[in-house]
Amino acid sequence: MSTTPPPSESLHHHARRMGGRDPHESHRVATPLELLFDLTFVIGFGLAASQFAHALAEGHYAVALIGFGFASFAICWAWINFSWFASAYDTDDWIFRLVTMVQMIGVLILAIGLPRMFASLEHGGHFDNSVMVFGYVVMRVAMVFQWLRAARQDPARRKACLTYVAAISLAQLGWIVLIFLDFSLGLTFVFTCTLTLVEMAGPWIAERKAGGTPWHAHHIAERYSLFAIIALGEGVVGTVATLSAVIDGQGWTLDAVLVCIAGMGLTFGLWWVYYILPSAPILHARRDRSFVWGYGHMIVFAAIVATGAGLHVAAYFIEHKAHIGPVATLLTVAVPVSIYLLMIYALYAYLIGRFDLLHAWLLGGTVVVIAAAIVGAMAGIGMTWCLIILMLAPVVTIVGYEVRGHRHQIEALATQSGPTVH
Repeated sequence: MSTTPPPSESLHHHARRMGGRDPHESHRVATPLELLFDLTFVIGFGLAASQFAHALAEGHYAVALIGFGFASFAICWAWINFSWFASAYDTDDWIFRLVTMVQMIGVLILAIGLPRMFASLEHGGHFDNSVMVFGYVVMRVAMVFQWLRAARQDPARRKACLTYVAAISLAQLGWIVLIFLDFSLGLTFVFTCTLTLVEMAGPWIAERKAGGTPWHAHHIAERYSLFAIIALGEGVVGTVATLSAVIDGQGWTLDAVLVCIAGMGLTFGLWWVYYILPSAPILHARRDRSFVWGYGHMIVFAAIVATGAGLHVAAYFIEHKAHIGPVATLLTVAVPVSIYLLMIYALYAYLIGRFDLLHAWLLGGTVVVIAAAIVGAMAGIGMTWCLIILMLAPVVTIVGYEVRGHRHQIEALATQSGPTVH
Protein backbone atom coordinates (compact mmCIF):
# COMPACT_ATOMS: atom_id res chain seq x y z
CA MET A 1 0.00 0.00 0.00
CA SER A 2 1.25 3.48 -0.81
CA THR A 3 2.27 5.79 1.99
CA THR A 4 2.43 8.87 -0.20
CA PRO A 5 1.41 11.72 2.09
CA PRO A 6 -1.81 13.54 1.16
CA PRO A 7 -1.61 17.29 0.50
CA SER A 8 -2.71 18.15 4.03
CA GLU A 9 0.22 16.22 5.50
CA SER A 10 2.82 17.81 3.23
CA LEU A 11 2.62 20.96 5.36
CA HIS A 12 4.16 19.26 8.40
CA HIS A 13 6.72 16.55 9.09
CA HIS A 14 5.11 14.51 11.86
CA ALA A 15 6.07 10.84 12.06
CA ARG A 16 4.46 8.73 9.34
CA ARG A 17 4.21 5.00 8.81
CA MET A 18 7.00 3.70 6.56
CA GLY A 19 4.84 1.39 4.50
CA GLY A 20 6.50 1.83 1.12
CA ARG A 21 5.93 4.39 -1.64
CA ASP A 22 3.76 3.73 -4.69
CA PRO A 23 6.11 2.61 -7.54
CA HIS A 24 3.59 4.09 -10.01
CA GLU A 25 3.16 7.40 -8.23
CA SER A 26 2.58 10.25 -10.69
CA HIS A 27 4.97 13.20 -10.90
CA ARG A 28 7.49 11.62 -8.51
CA VAL A 29 10.60 13.81 -8.47
CA ALA A 30 13.69 14.30 -6.34
CA THR A 31 12.98 15.98 -3.02
CA PRO A 32 14.83 19.02 -1.60
CA LEU A 33 16.31 16.70 1.04
CA GLU A 34 17.72 14.39 -1.62
CA LEU A 35 19.28 17.36 -3.40
CA LEU A 36 20.80 18.55 -0.12
CA PHE A 37 22.13 15.05 0.53
CA ASP A 38 23.78 15.05 -2.91
CA LEU A 39 25.73 18.20 -2.07
CA THR A 40 27.88 16.31 0.42
CA PHE A 41 29.17 14.19 -2.46
CA VAL A 42 30.54 17.28 -4.17
CA ILE A 43 33.18 17.29 -1.43
CA GLY A 44 33.89 13.59 -1.87
CA PHE A 45 34.26 13.79 -5.64
CA GLY A 46 36.35 16.96 -5.33
CA LEU A 47 38.87 15.40 -2.94
CA ALA A 48 39.02 12.14 -4.92
CA ALA A 49 39.61 14.03 -8.18
CA SER A 50 42.32 16.28 -6.73
CA GLN A 51 44.21 13.34 -5.20
CA PHE A 52 43.84 11.37 -8.44
CA ALA A 53 45.11 14.29 -10.54
CA HIS A 54 48.11 14.86 -8.28
CA ALA A 55 49.13 11.19 -8.41
CA LEU A 56 48.74 11.09 -12.21
CA ALA A 57 50.76 14.28 -12.67
CA GLU A 58 53.54 12.74 -10.60
CA GLY A 59 53.49 9.63 -12.77
CA HIS A 60 52.39 7.40 -9.88
CA TYR A 61 49.87 5.49 -11.96
CA ALA A 62 49.35 2.51 -9.64
CA VAL A 63 48.63 4.76 -6.66
CA ALA A 64 46.32 6.88 -8.79
CA LEU A 65 44.30 3.99 -10.21
CA ILE A 66 44.02 1.93 -7.02
CA GLY A 67 43.21 4.92 -4.85
CA PHE A 68 40.71 6.43 -7.26
CA GLY A 69 39.07 3.08 -7.94
CA PHE A 70 38.51 2.46 -4.23
CA ALA A 71 37.43 6.06 -3.60
CA SER A 72 34.95 6.02 -6.49
CA PHE A 73 33.36 2.80 -5.32
CA ALA A 74 33.08 4.04 -1.73
CA ILE A 75 31.52 7.34 -2.77
CA CYS A 76 29.10 5.90 -5.32
CA TRP A 77 28.07 3.01 -3.11
CA ALA A 78 27.24 5.34 -0.22
CA TRP A 79 25.01 7.36 -2.53
CA ILE A 80 23.38 4.27 -4.07
CA ASN A 81 22.52 2.83 -0.64
CA PHE A 82 20.62 5.96 0.35
CA SER A 83 19.00 6.71 -3.00
CA TRP A 84 17.37 3.33 -3.62
CA PHE A 85 16.08 3.21 -0.05
CA ALA A 86 14.66 6.73 -0.35
CA SER A 87 12.99 5.86 -3.64
CA ALA A 88 11.11 3.07 -1.88
CA TYR A 89 10.57 4.42 1.65
CA ASP A 90 10.99 8.19 1.80
CA THR A 91 8.39 9.41 4.31
CA ASP A 92 9.91 12.90 4.63
CA ASP A 93 8.94 12.95 8.29
CA TRP A 94 11.15 14.32 11.04
CA ILE A 95 12.65 10.89 11.76
CA PHE A 96 13.66 10.31 8.14
CA ARG A 97 15.08 13.83 7.89
CA LEU A 98 17.23 13.59 11.03
CA VAL A 99 18.55 10.14 10.13
CA THR A 100 19.45 11.46 6.68
CA MET A 101 21.39 14.28 8.35
CA VAL A 102 23.39 11.65 10.23
CA GLN A 103 24.15 9.93 6.92
CA MET A 104 25.34 13.25 5.49
CA ILE A 105 27.78 13.57 8.39
CA GLY A 106 29.06 10.09 7.56
CA VAL A 107 29.63 11.11 3.92
CA LEU A 108 31.72 14.08 5.03
CA ILE A 109 33.82 11.86 7.31
CA LEU A 110 34.31 9.47 4.39
CA ALA A 111 35.49 12.38 2.23
CA ILE A 112 37.93 13.57 4.88
CA GLY A 113 39.52 10.11 4.90
CA LEU A 114 40.30 10.11 1.17
CA PRO A 115 43.63 12.02 1.32
CA ARG A 116 44.82 9.72 4.10
CA MET A 117 43.99 6.65 2.03
CA PHE A 118 45.85 8.01 -1.01
CA ALA A 119 48.84 8.96 1.19
CA SER A 120 49.04 5.43 2.60
CA LEU A 121 49.29 4.05 -0.95
CA GLU A 122 51.83 6.71 -1.90
CA HIS A 123 54.18 5.84 0.93
CA GLY A 124 53.88 2.10 0.30
CA GLY A 125 53.20 1.14 3.88
CA HIS A 126 49.73 -0.23 4.36
CA PHE A 127 46.27 0.53 3.04
CA ASP A 128 44.80 3.03 5.51
CA ASN A 129 41.06 3.41 5.03
CA SER A 130 40.27 3.78 8.74
CA VAL A 131 38.69 7.25 8.54
CA MET A 132 36.65 6.20 5.50
CA VAL A 133 35.38 3.13 7.35
CA PHE A 134 34.42 5.30 10.33
CA GLY A 135 32.38 7.44 7.94
CA TYR A 136 30.68 4.29 6.70
CA VAL A 137 29.97 3.20 10.27
CA VAL A 138 28.13 6.47 10.86
CA MET A 139 26.19 6.12 7.61
CA ARG A 140 25.38 2.49 8.16
CA VAL A 141 24.16 2.79 11.71
CA ALA A 142 21.65 5.24 10.26
CA MET A 143 20.95 3.03 7.23
CA VAL A 144 20.34 -0.07 9.35
CA PHE A 145 17.96 1.96 11.51
CA GLN A 146 16.04 2.97 8.38
CA TRP A 147 15.77 -0.60 7.12
CA LEU A 148 14.70 -1.91 10.54
CA ARG A 149 12.03 0.75 10.69
CA ALA A 150 10.81 -0.25 7.23
CA ALA A 151 10.85 -3.94 8.22
CA ARG A 152 8.71 -3.20 11.26
CA GLN A 153 6.23 -0.92 9.52
CA ASP A 154 5.98 -2.74 6.16
CA PRO A 155 5.32 -6.40 7.08
CA ALA A 156 4.70 -7.41 3.45
CA ARG A 157 8.31 -6.60 2.60
CA ARG A 158 9.94 -7.45 5.92
CA LYS A 159 12.04 -10.23 4.42
CA ALA A 160 13.60 -7.91 1.84
CA CYS A 161 14.26 -5.20 4.43
CA LEU A 162 15.93 -7.63 6.84
CA THR A 163 18.04 -8.99 3.97
CA TYR A 164 19.40 -5.50 3.49
CA VAL A 165 20.09 -5.23 7.22
CA ALA A 166 22.02 -8.52 7.21
CA ALA A 167 24.09 -7.66 4.12
CA ILE A 168 24.94 -4.15 5.31
CA SER A 169 25.92 -5.37 8.78
CA LEU A 170 28.05 -8.25 7.50
CA ALA A 171 29.90 -6.03 5.04
CA GLN A 172 30.51 -3.33 7.64
CA LEU A 173 31.89 -5.88 10.09
CA GLY A 174 34.32 -7.00 7.40
CA TRP A 175 35.52 -3.45 6.72
CA ILE A 176 36.10 -2.89 10.44
CA VAL A 177 38.15 -6.08 10.66
CA LEU A 178 40.24 -4.83 7.73
CA ILE A 179 41.23 -1.77 9.81
CA PHE A 180 42.65 -3.72 12.73
CA LEU A 181 44.40 -6.53 10.85
CA ASP A 182 47.61 -5.34 9.17
CA PHE A 183 47.39 -7.28 5.91
CA SER A 184 49.80 -6.95 3.00
CA LEU A 185 48.54 -4.92 0.04
CA GLY A 186 47.91 -8.15 -1.90
CA LEU A 187 45.82 -9.74 0.84
CA THR A 188 44.06 -6.44 1.44
CA PHE A 189 43.10 -6.38 -2.25
CA VAL A 190 41.62 -9.90 -2.02
CA PHE A 191 39.76 -9.03 1.16
CA THR A 192 38.48 -5.80 -0.42
CA CYS A 193 37.21 -7.63 -3.51
CA THR A 194 35.40 -10.16 -1.31
CA LEU A 195 33.71 -7.45 0.72
CA THR A 196 32.77 -5.61 -2.46
CA LEU A 197 31.01 -8.74 -3.71
CA VAL A 198 29.14 -8.98 -0.41
CA GLU A 199 28.13 -5.33 -0.76
CA MET A 200 26.77 -5.80 -4.28
CA ALA A 201 25.15 -9.18 -3.63
CA GLY A 202 22.98 -7.83 -0.79
CA PRO A 203 20.62 -5.74 -2.94
CA TRP A 204 20.47 -8.46 -5.60
CA ILE A 205 19.33 -11.05 -3.05
CA ALA A 206 16.87 -8.66 -1.43
CA GLU A 207 15.27 -7.57 -4.71
CA ARG A 208 15.37 -10.86 -6.61
CA LYS A 209 14.97 -13.50 -3.90
CA ALA A 210 13.31 -11.76 -0.96
CA GLY A 211 10.38 -9.95 -2.56
CA GLY A 212 11.99 -6.62 -3.38
CA THR A 213 11.12 -3.04 -2.50
CA PRO A 214 8.81 -0.48 -4.16
CA TRP A 215 11.40 1.77 -5.78
CA HIS A 216 10.11 4.18 -8.43
CA ALA A 217 11.62 3.78 -11.91
CA HIS A 218 11.25 7.38 -13.09
CA HIS A 219 12.37 8.73 -9.73
CA ILE A 220 15.50 6.58 -9.58
CA ALA A 221 16.37 7.46 -13.20
CA GLU A 222 16.12 11.15 -12.31
CA ARG A 223 18.24 10.64 -9.18
CA TYR A 224 21.01 9.01 -11.23
CA SER A 225 20.92 11.80 -13.81
CA LEU A 226 21.23 14.40 -11.06
CA PHE A 227 24.17 12.54 -9.56
CA ALA A 228 25.80 12.54 -13.00
CA ILE A 229 25.49 16.33 -12.96
CA ILE A 230 27.19 16.40 -9.54
CA ALA A 231 30.04 14.39 -11.08
CA LEU A 232 30.17 16.70 -14.11
CA GLY A 233 30.95 19.52 -11.71
CA GLU A 234 34.51 18.18 -11.64
CA GLY A 235 34.72 18.93 -15.35
CA VAL A 236 33.94 22.55 -14.58
CA VAL A 237 36.53 22.57 -11.79
CA GLY A 238 39.11 21.02 -14.11
CA THR A 239 38.32 23.59 -16.78
CA VAL A 240 38.82 26.44 -14.33
CA ALA A 241 42.14 24.94 -13.17
CA THR A 242 43.40 24.62 -16.74
CA LEU A 243 42.17 28.08 -17.69
CA SER A 244 43.86 29.60 -14.64
CA ALA A 245 47.11 27.87 -15.54
CA VAL A 246 47.06 29.38 -19.04
CA ILE A 247 46.13 32.86 -17.86
CA ASP A 248 48.76 32.86 -15.09
CA GLY A 249 51.45 31.86 -17.56
CA GLN A 250 50.41 33.71 -20.72
CA GLY A 251 47.56 36.07 -19.89
CA TRP A 252 44.38 36.25 -21.92
CA THR A 253 45.58 34.66 -25.13
CA LEU A 254 44.07 32.47 -27.82
CA ASP A 255 45.15 29.44 -25.76
CA ALA A 256 43.06 30.67 -22.83
CA VAL A 257 39.99 30.90 -25.07
CA LEU A 258 40.63 27.44 -26.53
CA VAL A 259 41.08 25.86 -23.11
CA CYS A 260 37.81 27.34 -21.91
CA ILE A 261 35.99 26.11 -25.02
CA ALA A 262 37.60 22.66 -24.81
CA GLY A 263 36.89 22.08 -21.11
CA MET A 264 33.34 23.36 -21.07
CA GLY A 265 32.61 21.87 -24.49
CA LEU A 266 33.77 18.46 -23.34
CA THR A 267 31.78 18.68 -20.10
CA PHE A 268 28.69 19.87 -21.95
CA GLY A 269 29.08 17.10 -24.51
CA LEU A 270 29.27 14.41 -21.82
CA TRP A 271 26.12 15.85 -20.24
CA TRP A 272 24.25 15.82 -23.56
CA VAL A 273 25.24 12.23 -24.31
CA TYR A 274 24.09 11.00 -20.88
CA TYR A 275 20.50 12.03 -21.51
CA ILE A 276 20.34 9.88 -24.63
CA LEU A 277 19.93 6.86 -22.34
CA PRO A 278 16.25 5.76 -22.24
CA SER A 279 16.57 4.84 -18.56
CA ALA A 280 13.17 5.74 -17.09
CA PRO A 281 10.84 4.09 -19.63
CA ILE A 282 12.91 0.91 -19.78
CA LEU A 283 13.24 0.54 -16.00
CA HIS A 284 9.50 1.14 -15.68
CA ALA A 285 8.76 -1.64 -18.17
CA ARG A 286 11.67 -3.95 -17.20
CA ARG A 287 12.52 -3.63 -13.51
CA ASP A 288 14.72 -6.72 -13.82
CA ARG A 289 17.28 -4.64 -15.76
CA SER A 290 17.91 -2.32 -12.83
CA PHE A 291 20.98 -4.12 -11.42
CA VAL A 292 23.29 -3.95 -14.42
CA TRP A 293 22.05 -0.43 -15.10
CA GLY A 294 22.48 0.72 -11.49
CA TYR A 295 25.85 -0.92 -10.85
CA GLY A 296 27.18 -0.01 -14.31
CA HIS A 297 26.61 3.63 -13.49
CA MET A 298 29.39 3.50 -10.93
CA ILE A 299 31.83 3.24 -13.85
CA VAL A 300 29.99 6.06 -15.61
CA PHE A 301 30.23 8.35 -12.58
CA ALA A 302 33.89 7.48 -12.00
CA ALA A 303 34.73 8.18 -15.66
CA ILE A 304 33.05 11.59 -15.47
CA VAL A 305 35.00 12.56 -12.35
CA ALA A 306 38.22 11.16 -13.84
CA THR A 307 37.71 13.36 -16.91
CA GLY A 308 37.62 16.41 -14.66
CA ALA A 309 40.74 15.17 -12.90
CA GLY A 310 42.41 14.76 -16.30
CA LEU A 311 41.69 18.38 -17.12
CA HIS A 312 43.38 19.26 -13.84
CA VAL A 313 46.42 17.20 -14.91
CA ALA A 314 46.45 19.25 -18.14
CA ALA A 315 46.64 22.34 -15.93
CA TYR A 316 49.68 20.90 -14.13
CA PHE A 317 51.26 20.20 -17.50
CA ILE A 318 50.66 23.72 -18.80
CA GLU A 319 52.15 25.12 -15.57
CA HIS A 320 55.19 22.84 -16.04
CA LYS A 321 54.39 21.13 -12.73
CA ALA A 322 53.64 17.68 -14.17
CA HIS A 323 56.26 14.96 -14.32
CA ILE A 324 54.68 13.26 -17.32
CA GLY A 325 54.81 14.03 -21.02
CA PRO A 326 52.15 15.51 -23.33
CA VAL A 327 50.86 12.16 -24.58
CA ALA A 328 50.43 10.78 -21.06
CA THR A 329 48.78 14.05 -20.04
CA LEU A 330 46.29 13.88 -22.88
CA LEU A 331 45.55 10.24 -22.06
CA THR A 332 44.47 11.25 -18.54
CA VAL A 333 41.52 12.95 -20.27
CA ALA A 334 41.11 10.72 -23.33
CA VAL A 335 40.94 7.42 -21.45
CA PRO A 336 38.09 8.35 -19.07
CA VAL A 337 36.20 10.03 -21.93
CA SER A 338 36.54 6.78 -23.92
CA ILE A 339 35.37 4.68 -20.98
CA TYR A 340 32.41 6.99 -20.40
CA LEU A 341 31.22 6.88 -24.00
CA LEU A 342 31.72 3.12 -24.22
CA MET A 343 29.69 2.60 -21.02
CA ILE A 344 26.86 4.80 -22.31
CA TYR A 345 26.65 2.69 -25.48
CA ALA A 346 26.88 -0.52 -23.46
CA LEU A 347 24.11 0.53 -21.07
CA TYR A 348 21.98 1.69 -23.99
CA ALA A 349 22.36 -1.69 -25.70
CA TYR A 350 21.58 -3.51 -22.44
CA LEU A 351 18.46 -1.48 -21.76
CA ILE A 352 17.11 -1.80 -25.29
CA GLY A 353 18.17 -5.45 -25.53
CA ARG A 354 19.95 -5.16 -28.87
CA PHE A 355 22.91 -3.44 -30.51
CA ASP A 356 22.05 -0.82 -33.11
CA LEU A 357 24.27 -0.92 -36.22
CA LEU A 358 24.21 2.89 -36.22
CA HIS A 359 26.04 2.79 -32.90
CA ALA A 360 28.89 0.83 -34.49
CA TRP A 361 29.40 3.66 -36.98
CA LEU A 362 29.21 6.30 -34.25
CA LEU A 363 31.69 4.41 -32.08
CA GLY A 364 34.01 4.14 -35.06
CA GLY A 365 33.82 7.89 -35.63
CA THR A 366 34.47 8.49 -31.94
CA VAL A 367 37.59 6.31 -32.04
CA VAL A 368 38.90 8.30 -35.02
CA VAL A 369 38.46 11.59 -33.15
CA ILE A 370 40.15 10.34 -29.97
CA ALA A 371 42.98 8.79 -32.00
CA ALA A 372 43.47 12.10 -33.84
CA ALA A 373 43.88 13.94 -30.53
CA ILE A 374 46.46 11.40 -29.32
CA VAL A 375 48.37 11.50 -32.60
CA GLY A 376 48.34 15.29 -32.35
CA ALA A 377 49.96 15.11 -28.91
CA MET A 378 52.56 12.67 -30.24
CA ALA A 379 53.29 15.05 -33.13
CA GLY A 380 53.94 17.94 -30.77
CA ILE A 381 50.72 19.89 -31.31
CA GLY A 382 49.95 22.15 -28.34
CA MET A 383 47.93 20.70 -25.48
CA THR A 384 45.12 23.22 -25.95
CA TRP A 385 44.59 22.17 -29.58
CA CYS A 386 44.68 18.50 -28.62
CA LEU A 387 41.94 19.17 -26.05
CA ILE A 388 39.91 20.96 -28.72
CA ILE A 389 40.11 17.85 -30.92
CA LEU A 390 39.20 15.59 -28.00
CA MET A 391 36.20 17.79 -27.25
CA LEU A 392 34.66 16.56 -30.53
CA ALA A 393 34.51 12.93 -29.30
CA PRO A 394 31.05 13.19 -27.69
CA VAL A 395 29.90 15.45 -30.55
CA VAL A 396 29.97 12.42 -32.87
CA THR A 397 27.33 10.71 -30.72
CA ILE A 398 25.28 13.87 -30.29
CA VAL A 399 25.06 14.55 -34.02
CA GLY A 400 24.36 10.90 -34.81
CA TYR A 401 21.55 10.72 -32.28
CA GLU A 402 19.95 14.02 -33.24
CA VAL A 403 20.03 13.19 -36.96
CA ARG A 404 19.00 9.51 -36.92
CA GLY A 405 19.46 7.85 -33.53
CA HIS A 406 16.33 9.28 -31.94
CA ARG A 407 14.17 7.53 -34.54
CA HIS A 408 15.88 4.23 -33.76
CA GLN A 409 15.19 4.77 -30.06
CA ILE A 410 11.48 5.41 -30.66
CA GLU A 411 11.23 2.16 -32.63
CA ALA A 412 13.14 0.21 -29.98
CA LEU A 413 11.05 1.56 -27.08
CA ALA A 414 7.87 0.55 -28.88
CA THR A 415 8.94 -3.10 -28.62
CA GLN A 416 9.69 -3.05 -24.89
CA SER A 417 7.46 -4.83 -22.42
CA GLY A 418 8.00 -6.71 -19.21
CA PRO A 419 7.19 -6.89 -15.51
CA THR A 420 6.46 -3.51 -13.95
CA VAL A 421 6.22 -4.64 -10.32
CA HIS A 422 7.98 -7.11 -8.10
